[in-house]
Amino acid sequence: MSSMNEHAAVRLRQAIRRIEEATRDRTATGCRPEDADDLTGTFATDGALGFDPIPFLRALHEAGSHAMVIGQVAGIMHGSAELTGDLDLLWDGTPAQARALRDALAAAGRTDLPDLDRAQVGYQVTGAAGDLCTPALSWGDLDVTDCLARAQGADDSSGFTIRYASLDDLIRMRRAIGRPKDHRRADELDRLHT
Repeated sequence: MSSMNEHAAVRLRQAIRRIEEATRDRTATGCRPEDADDLTGTFATDGALGFDPIPFLRALHEAGSHAMVIGQVAGIMHGSAELTGDLDLLWDGTPAQARALRDALAAAGRTDLPDLDRAQVGYQVTGAAGDLCTPALSWGDLDVTDCLARAQGADDSSGFTIRYASLDDLIRMRRAIGRPKDHRRADELDRLHT
């Protein structure tokens, strides 16, 4: 894992506060994160209501999980201004890491654990929902296996580390997925390079 970046954790906490403020008067509509459109994303869904992935991220750290934040939460940690309503993770799919992931899910309030033998599985815990992905999931021409080794670390002020995708890897992942929101967000991330 590359060097620690406390600013990334601060950006995430600031975004969580912005999400809370922006959704304070929003009424639940029944639109789940998995129902998000390819343009707006999960911020427009009920996933944004009460979104706070910090407890689950802490549980991942405490369980010894090497899962890495991907998707828009990783984008936010790199400086993206777009908000989100889900937390997607990439993990290596090994039995040892499956145990750590199950421990973290249980610690975060999940009682019925998802089938981690699949390349992609949805999950929901208190404060967050999203997808748990492995390198076995098709990422187009991109092999994401090495992305896990290049994960960055962000030290949160409350004493744990958040692993998240490097900026270059996140941009490549966005381009490989190729939805309109992914291209828009990859363009934004590209501008952060300069």
